[in-house]
Amino acid sequence: MQAEIEIYKLRDRIAHLEAEVAFLYKHLGIEYVPEAGPADDPRIIEQLQKGNKLEAIKLYRQIYSTGSQEAVSAVDEMKGRLGL
Repeated sequence: MQAEIEIYKLRDRIAHLEAEVAFLYKHLGIEYVPEAGPADDPRIIEQLQKGNKLEAIKLYRQIYSTGSQEAVSAVDEMKGRLGL
């Protein structure tokens, strides 16, 4: 029960902090744009921007010589991190 209360408090605090950050961005007239990391191939990002997730996965597998599951996980992580 105590752990649930702590989780609730942490979620509430995170929501509050997110609201503060959103307020600051709006007040300052700026927009957060996530940056690609050094391992993010621009060809994969391009496919994700076009909504071609399967093509992005195929490219990831070709570029990094990985299996399907690893490629799907990596592309999903990249997609989420970059907000695509």
